[in-house]
Amino acid sequence: MSGFSEPELALGRKVIETCLELERCGLNQGTAGNVSVRLSADPSDGILITPTALRYDIMQPEDMAHMDFDGGHSGRHEPSSEWRFHRDIYRARPEVGAVIHTHGGYSTTLACLRREIPAFHYMIALFGGSNIRCCDYATYGTQELSDHVLRALEGRSAALMGGHGLVVLGPNLQRALALTVEAETLAMMYWRAAQMGQPRLLSDPEIVRVREKFAAYGAKKG
Repeated sequence: MSGFSEPELALGRKVIETCLELERCGLNQGTAGNVSVRLSADPSDGILITPTALRYDIMQPEDMAHMDFDGGHSGRHEPSSEWRFHRDIYRARPEVGAVIHTHGGYSTTLACLRREIPAFHYMIALFGGSNIRCCDYATYGTQELSDHVLRALEGRSAALMGGHGLVVLGPNLQRALALTVEAETLAMMYWRAAQMGQPRLLSDPEIVRVREKFAAYGAKKG
């Protein structure tokens, strides 16, 4: 017996599907990065997170680590070494249902340069403001890194992690995955634009207007 309920196993399968899609998109490989999902709106239910040092292509739903918000965990594997910033994000941001961390080529390149992604393109507004910030470097898996990440995520749904990679938040796995792909695309476009000169940036009022339009995008009349 795995010790997981059927709903937990179903969520575990969705986590694995997300991990495999990240690989197909070239955003993670092997055991790089990590993915987690909130089990319910009740904080006592905790989260499921990918295990440490296990390749996505052999991962099974029973391999997920079940964590509580005090840092305790259960399951047949240790949780990802980055469990601290996952746990801290969920504790600080009750609207977040899924967290994805990747080592995509363009976002990681900018993170290694300690460069944020500014408002060179209107789609930056998807992430809550006029930039995707880059936090300071700290050793992976540490509370110091988690503290840096949370500061960079204030008012945002994505952040670059200095010398490390990208973290993206969403209300669910599907949305978090879509935002991760979008953030990596923006990183790619910004990197390319910067090769030719200094990209022209959109104003803060324009980003506010775009965010307002996004809020009504796809809304049905009547």
